[in-house]
Amino acid sequence: MKKHLGLLLVTLLIIGCAGGSKTEKKEMNKEEHFQLAFAAAQRGNLDEAVSEYQQVLKLDPKDAVAHLNLGIVYGRQGKPKDEISEYRKALSVDPDFAQAYFHLGIAYYEQGNLNEAEKQYQKAIQINPNYVEAHNNLGNIYFRKERFEEALAEYNKTVVIKPDYAQGYFNRGSTSLQQNKSQEAIESFQRALEINPKYAQAHYYLAWVYYKKEDYKRAIAHVDQAGKLGVVPDPLFLEKLKPYR
Repeated sequence: MKKHLGLLLVTLLIIGCAGGSKTEKKEMNKEEHFQLAFAAAQRGNLDEAVSEYQQVLKLDPKDAVAHLNLGIVYGRQGKPKDEISEYRKALSVDPDFAQAYFHLGIAYYEQGNLNEAEKQYQKAIQINPNYVEAHNNLGNIYFRKERFEEALAEYNKTVVIKPDYAQGYFNRGSTSLQQNKSQEAIESFQRALEINPKYAQAHYYLAWVYYKKEDYKRAIAHVDQAGKLGVVPDPLFLEKLKPYR
């Protein structure tokens, strides 16, 4: 299940100043430090990103977006305590910051704290009912808890809000499989592939469904396509398909 950890970019206004001494060292403002931090994170230079976001927060301790982005960088560094602390600081500045609740959910989920993650995703959705990724991730929690009807409800919301959300259709198909609803699963996986023909896992899961339905020709076609797209098929599954090639 795919998670969503993208950094937020605020609009930057760069003002050119005429005049002044060429040898005078110009102090960078908050926006310039923010820009450097964001660029460093994109390059994968996480230490530099941390340093620059800290400079932003030194200049403005109540910059909620900087707290959020610093938390995301700490998460990438494998520092969950610092990560969660920054998200909490962002929320102390802006209690209606849906993205901060969302990333708190991710942090708790990665620690295995599903109950706390569930609460954070629900808070994000309360603030922004159209938060597709929060609905998706909440569905993932319900799926792991084997609350399949609730998971399906969340995945259905993702594709209502965003009809071209391939991951939502894939997750819906996976849930239908758990409920032994093979036809519904096929329809969802096919829809995911209509949106993204290179969705490797959708091809692989379709291969399994078709195999169980004894449609070996389609099973082979989809497992082969999944392999071309990077999936490493179960050798036992490939062995089962051998007689039908």
